[in-house]
Amino acid sequence: MPDTDAAKHRLARLARTIEADVIPRLVQAHRPGAANPQPGSVLPYPSDIETLLQQILRGSEAETLSLIDGLRERGVSVESLYLDVFGPVARRLGEMWENDSCDFSTVTVALGRLQRLLRELSPAFGTEIEHPANGRRALFVQPRDEQHSFGLSMVAEFFRRDGWDVIGGIGGAVTSPVAMVRDEWIDIIGFSVGSDSRLPWLQETIVAVRAASRNAALAVLVGGPPFVARPEVAVAVGADGTASNGKEAPLVAERLLSRGRLRKNNG
Repeated sequence: MPDTDAAKHRLARLARTIEADVIPRLVQAHRPGAANPQPGSVLPYPSDIETLLQQILRGSEAETLSLIDGLRERGVSVESLYLDVFGPVARRLGEMWENDSCDFSTVTVALGRLQRLLRELSPAFGTEIEHPANGRRALFVQPRDEQHSFGLSMVAEFFRRDGWDVIGGIGGAVTSPVAMVRDEWIDIIGFSVGSDSRLPWLQETIVAVRAASRNAALAVLVGGPPFVARPEVAVAVGADGTASNGKEAPLVAERLLSRGRLRKNNG
């Protein structure tokens, strides 16, 4: 397969799986009702997805922010925007890239605009629930030359919303995770990779961070397209676990830390 075709399929798969791997497709996964929105919020209309898609493709930043403000005034929560609008929009961008109705630069710019929306909404997202005072710190890392960080940014947002001290994610590229875990106390490190070709790098880096970590009980969480259909690959690369979506990731992290405490207490 020519390099351009390989790159095309890889980007398309990344964009398609953002919703499945990072932005929870099943909003009800950790809610009492099957399709209940967060209390006090309403669900967006299907047409809102298409409107935002066209806006980030062709509209101005001011017009896009105005559209988001309108959705919030209608009662759509930030969580619902993440889960029910941004995720489907990212998936549509992947489909457009794959069927040649959108070129690489257009997809890249559009995903960048989605990421800026995450940044704009981040403070509001954190106020939608009460933060637990757990004081835990999470570090998020991806390969240095990974082209798109939207997925990892989304995971970081869910951790931040749940009260974690987050390093990496939006606007926080980490140059050396080994140096970071050596110099700072990190409770959990999360890696995101976009394809199987990154797995050797991932395995080597996990070994290196475990050896260097100040925290002997450092938990390692992995995500990305290679783990969506094959979660067992997480164990193969040396991780402690993987999450099926972004909202689940903090819950998996909590379970990993609890398991580590039990091992320490029983040891």
